[in-house]
Amino acid sequence: MSAIKVRPDVMETKPYVPGLTIEEIKEKYGLDTVIKLASNENPLGASPIAQKAIISHAPYIFRYPQNGNPRLNKAIAKRIGVDEKCIISGNGSDEVIDLLLRVKAQPGQDEVLTYESCFSMYRLMSRLCGISFRQVPRDAGHKQPLKALAAAVTDKTAIVFITTPDNPTGLAVPARELREIASLIPAQTILAIDEAYIDFATPAKEYDMLSMLNEFPNIVLLRTFSKAYGLAGMRIGYGIMSPELADYISRSRAPFTVSILAEEAAVAVLSDEAFYQKTLDVVQRGRKLFTDELRAIGCEVLDSQANFIMFKPTRNAAEVFDELLKRGIIVRPLKSFGLADYIRVNMGTDYENKIFLKTLKELL
Repeated sequence: MSAIKVRPDVMETKPYVPGLTIEEIKEKYGLDTVIKLASNENPLGASPIAQKAIISHAPYIFRYPQNGNPRLNKAIAKRIGVDEKCIISGNGSDEVIDLLLRVKAQPGQDEVLTYESCFSMYRLMSRLCGISFRQVPRDAGHKQPLKALAAAVTDKTAIVFITTPDNPTGLAVPARELREIASLIPAQTILAIDEAYIDFATPAKEYDMLSMLNEFPNIVLLRTFSKAYGLAGMRIGYGIMSPELADYISRSRAPFTVSILAEEAAVAVLSDEAFYQKTLDVVQRGRKLFTDELRAIGCEVLDSQANFIMFKPTRNAAEVFDELLKRGIIVRPLKSFGLADYIRVNMGTDYENKIFLKTLKELL
């Protein structure tokens, strides 16, 4: 019997490989408790208001959601101060990335452009859509290579992806610098700015790019409810873009991709200002603590504006990762990003941060 034939680019695609779960690590190492600081999740868990919304709407899960989620789009638009026609909500920001590729880039003709050691979904989604994927080297200090990206754009470049604050470095690009680069990118090329961690950047005004949407209709901002809003498991994100592009995407997408429970949780958490502010306080306090303490023991630490830091330990990063894992602490080794000497660790609760630092200092 012959093997099933699929597209060659699909055959060559390597699947996304997540780390071990907390349950798997407990079983493997015989641990009672595990601290997970590897996936940039909210250290406070989920908003109580969002949890109540999920429970109260559970009886209605036999119904289809309203297609396109206009109620959620309206709530998002009100929260950030844009026209609701500019919002596309999706099953995580990953779906919005996928939709952008499907609507804008032509398989076999166009390309996606970004930089090395970036968020893996750009490459994965491009390959699954049959789109050529190209990367340029980062600037010194692992910075986003803005000028190099602008110079590398050709008439085949459908989308340029920039992440700020960046994953895995945590480095952020001020809005004034992005405006300069946006002015150099052709109007027919979409500049997709992934802002999954934008809530944690300070001062906020320095990194606010919403005002650029009217100035540059080819800009798309990508955001998520997974980080500051604590809804990673609900899979919900959104894009902010020109009404024209949003309309094209609305016509082209599959129906009902955001579930009733995800929508209700997202609408609810937008009203939970206390949870949001507490999250920012915990993250910013933990970020300073990690940065100061790790530098004090000789580690290289990048200046992060996200809810995590990237650091280079004073001994082999892979060994440090393994030793932390044996002690019930999960962090993210960055070999898969092409940064084998570095580790990424997100802020936890004050207690989790204390345990991580104590254990790491003992190892180093």
